[in-house]
Amino acid sequence: MTPLIPPPPEKGWPRWVPGLWVARHYQKAWLGKDLGAGLVLSALLVPAGMGYAEAAGLPPIHGLYATIIPLLAYAIFGPSRIMVIGPDSALAALIAGAIGGLAAGDSERAVALASLLAILTGLMSVGAGLGRLGFVTELLSKPVRVGYMNGIALTVLISQLPKLLGSRTHGDNLFVQVGALVSSVARGEVDLPTTALGVGALVVIMVLRSVAPKVPGILVAVVVTTALVQFVGPFGGVTVVGAVPRGLPWPNLPAVELADAGGLMMSALGIALIAFTDTSVMSRAFAARYGERVDPNRELLGLGMANLAAGFFRGFPICSSSSRTPVAESAGSQTQLTGVVGALVITALLVAAPGLTTHLPTAALAAVVIAAVLRIFDLSALVLFYRVRRTDFWLSIMAFTAVAALGVIPGIGLAVTMSILDFLRRAWRPHDAILGRAPGVKGYHDLRRYPEARQIPGLLLFRWDAPLFFANADSFRQRVLEIVAAAPTPVRWVVIAAEPITDVDTTAAEMLQELDRTLAAQGVELAFAELKDPVKDRLRRYGLHKSIGGEYFFPTLGVAVKAFLAQHPVEWIDWEQGGEG
Repeated sequence: MTPLIPPPPEKGWPRWVPGLWVARHYQKAWLGKDLGAGLVLSALLVPAGMGYAEAAGLPPIHGLYATIIPLLAYAIFGPSRIMVIGPDSALAALIAGAIGGLAAGDSERAVALASLLAILTGLMSVGAGLGRLGFVTELLSKPVRVGYMNGIALTVLISQLPKLLGSRTHGDNLFVQVGALVSSVARGEVDLPTTALGVGALVVIMVLRSVAPKVPGILVAVVVTTALVQFVGPFGGVTVVGAVPRGLPWPNLPAVELADAGGLMMSALGIALIAFTDTSVMSRAFAARYGERVDPNRELLGLGMANLAAGFFRGFPICSSSSRTPVAESAGSQTQLTGVVGALVITALLVAAPGLTTHLPTAALAAVVIAAVLRIFDLSALVLFYRVRRTDFWLSIMAFTAVAALGVIPGIGLAVTMSILDFLRRAWRPHDAILGRAPGVKGYHDLRRYPEARQIPGLLLFRWDAPLFFANADSFRQRVLEIVAAAPTPVRWVVIAAEPITDVDTTAAEMLQELDRTLAAQGVELAFAELKDPVKDRLRRYGLHKSIGGEYFFPTLGVAVKAFLAQHPVEWIDWEQGGEG
């Protein structure tokens, strides 16, 4: 488990450069794990970066440029200690669509436009972070986050199976991929040497993880399979990563015109939104696994600085990686040093040993990714949701299905929508209670929980466990009128136990005025107890304090009960004589 480090203070330099704060508290015991995880990670960074560059319509080498400097930038400015930043499939199609028409087949112009797109994305992310707009991630509840991560795990797992088996299948969505893979396997269209290498690497990783967790199984699998291909032979149809191009980029401004920036502005906004949502959700999910918290505004700043670095070093927009981050975690990553090591290894490859990856089989990389994502699945949380709250279980399943069926970004959008709708559902029909006096128990309690509790004749104590707003205002009014009509004795006062009511909007305020008039026509007074001061101030601005009467706002239920008994002598003996209750 990643060791805990004191969170940076809210004021001073550490809040802006959390990576340096981690470096200040770095322990020597972590160095070996970070170095090993960085070496393992670098084996995946090279082919992934090159592949996503091609998918974005750019020369493969620029995928490595979009990996090296952003990793270093995020290590300094990013708050997540194991997050891996770089090119990702979630953005590749958007980048290709944004620059394809403007580049018109000119690869150099495509590179310049992609770099400009990264700079614009970075500026927007930094601006949003400084503007404290990271609250969007708070819309995702734990069930949705669990479903999201499980969906990510399944999506990545299915995408890697063809590489593991040497199959040439592909598809636009998960269902097509699964169908094509099953058909391919049924027809025997898999490469047996590739399957042997991939499955063998996966077995090595899983066995070493179980019996010798301190041994870097991922690194062992990568080295052994590379050696087998190099010294035993290419095994026929085994696909290898191949040599990487030589050279490093120099920082420069993209050679573009001002009009290009205007043409890319909306694309940059969309990419920034998607990159931040994906990165922040994953950052929160991994932080929660280790009992830590990540400020989403700092995450925006870290992502923005990483994109600026990519843009100035001939890269393209980047975000978190749903496949490389779990690889870093699985390999034992402790801090941001893992990403720094990965960046330095790629730099060394480009400068001194571009042929080192010549014999590395892609099936081994698929095994690395699969072994990593198997640890992401959180089935225990689903069991807990099912046992404790069924609605949370089904919400998590819906988020999982959305990500798996629609893709990561649409799945996140649907997951956010489901979280909001779930909140509205709970607030629309919240729990409420008629309160009574239970013998031997201080205070006033729900009659459904305390059937022996007694009600004071003529006094109805009613609690509403949610804010009052436009969606539930009418439900509140109907509920009050229903319980007044169903009361065992004629009601003279309705006292709202208002401590759970944290807000009242204009629609609800208008409803309260109408309710007060309706009850008054029946000879019933509407009163409030335990209102929070900000809510009471708001009701005063709405004019309710005057229309209802200031004498009907009480600090506690006990005071309200005493006031009622003083005005309406009824036959009532409290078990606790002389107390407010």
